[in-house]
Amino acid sequence: MKKSLLLIPLIIISCKKEPAVTETPDRDSAIVTEMPDSTDKEDSAALRKKDSIINNAPVTKEVLRKGVMRSEKEGQIIRTADASQLPFTLGEEFTKDGQELVLKLTHYDKPNIKAKISTHEKDFNIRFNQIRLPNGDYDGPFGREITYETKGKGEVWLIIGKSNMASGNTKGGFNVSVE
Repeated sequence: MKKSLLLIPLIIISCKKEPAVTETPDRDSAIVTEMPDSTDKEDSAALRKKDSIINNAPVTKEVLRKGVMRSEKEGQIIRTADASQLPFTLGEEFTKDGQELVLKLTHYDKPNIKAKISTHEKDFNIRFNQIRLPNGDYDGPFGREITYETKGKGEVWLIIGKSNMASGNTKGGFNVSVE
C-alpha cells in the first residue's frame, strides 16, 4: 500500500511533461512535434494561393498542419517551415519587450534567399538580426530586407528582433515574406 502511494506523484509528474523536442537529423536545431488541433473547418480557397499566408488565424490552421510549426519559450518564438512551401508570408506578433522570432527553413536548396519584414507601424523597431546558413555560419545584422547567397543545402534560420542601435516600439504585429 505504501509503495502505491509513492507511485501516484510520479505518475502525475510524468503526465505534466512539456511537448517532446526532437533533433533534426542534419542540424543541431530543435523542432516541437506538437501539432495544432484539426477540429475547425478552414477556408480552402485562401490556402490554394501560391503565396500562402501563414499566421495564427483560424483560416491558416491547414497550412500549419502541412509543416509550419510554432513554439514559444522565454521570449523566443520559433517557427519551422519546409522550404518547399516557399514563397510565403508569415504573420507574427511581439507582445513583450525583447522578443525575437527564429524562422527555420528546413531542406533549403536554393542558391540565395530573399526576405522582407513589413509592418503597419511607422516606429516599429524590428530587423533581421542574423542569418544562420546550412554550414552553421552566422552573419548579420541586416535591415528589414535581406538578399543573401546561401552556400550549400540544409537548414537556414532567419533571426528577427529589435535593433539595439535604434529606438522605437518593440511590440506589435508584422509580416515576413520569404522567397
